[in-house]
Amino acid sequence: MVVQAWLLSRGLIALVALLLAVYQGRSLVDQVSNWDVQHFSRLAVGGYLSEPNGQLMAFFPGLPFVLGTFARLGVPIWVTGVLLAAVCSALAAAALLRLGGPWAAIGWLFAPTAVFTTVPYTESLFCAAAFWAWERARADKWGAAAALAAVACTVRVSGLFLVGALFVMILTTRSVSWTVRARRTAWLLIPAAVLAAFATYLWTLSGSWTAWYHAQSTGWVRQLTWPWQSFLNTIPAILPGAYADHPWWSAVFRAEMASMALGVLVTVYCLVRRRWAEASWVGVQVLAFSLSYWFFSVNRAILLWFPLWIMLAEWGTWSPRSRPARVVHRTLVVLVGVVMVGGMVFWSWLFFTGHWAS
Repeated sequence: MVVQAWLLSRGLIALVALLLAVYQGRSLVDQVSNWDVQHFSRLAVGGYLSEPNGQLMAFFPGLPFVLGTFARLGVPIWVTGVLLAAVCSALAAAALLRLGGPWAAIGWLFAPTAVFTTVPYTESLFCAAAFWAWERARADKWGAAAALAAVACTVRVSGLFLVGALFVMILTTRSVSWTVRARRTAWLLIPAAVLAAFATYLWTLSGSWTAWYHAQSTGWVRQLTWPWQSFLNTIPAILPGAYADHPWWSAVFRAEMASMALGVLVTVYCLVRRRWAEASWVGVQVLAFSLSYWFFSVNRAILLWFPLWIMLAEWGTWSPRSRPARVVHRTLVVLVGVVMVGGMVFWSWLFFTGHWAS
């Protein structure tokens, strides 16, 4: 089922790209090279100082390193990025299969923003490393979990939240001695050292220990803001006609609001189920997004929230006792599935046509 879902979901996204190539004359290279792919490409070829104002310091080096390595061997960046995304999306789905069953993996593969797991973005690579790190930690294989978390920490700042959530897992695991907890915590020094090394490297380039944050704030308006002010700042962006020249921007911002609400719901769900580590994994990210100037890039972040897909799988496979309730439940499950697939196709169109897609 998961293999079939991987083939079908990737196939639907590819079909959108092919139709745009045929009917609008858009080249496949241009379609998969929009937005942050341009930054990753410049970083892969020219390094962190190849863009003015140090804006490339907002990106972690893991993906650009892979892209640049193969580029020096003559492989086009877009080819490496698409193939890497395909392989890593399969690996991430396999980890989700172990963590939450087949429907969790299938839900993730058909996520509305799944297009970001098919192009040279960080989502597939990070999810593959982070999901397997979590799975290995659950299996008490902390050496492997630490190594995988270290890989995740080279890809995006979410690796910091992953390390924190794994630490919460260590603290909240029952029937474990403090000696064992200390030994497991020691493993987390490996991914923490990766983050420290990256911060040190940026310091050698810029002379600032906050170079990453400065690049985020100057390039993407991510200044520290109180959550309620961030919410208020997002309101004007969701109003009809807010961006007359870019009609889809308001729709994307509305989805950002919905994604934030979904993150809060998942956090509460995990807390109620006493899944403390999972709650911290999602909750800290929701908090971080709420501290930005406005709600931004949350639509892509839902791909990282594996507890969300486990929650949806549990809800989707739940069977009410009464027959009328079962009918209503199954109808809702089908509707959610249709909306997700429709959203995935729509989001693919947004990205491939160059519209802002979060």
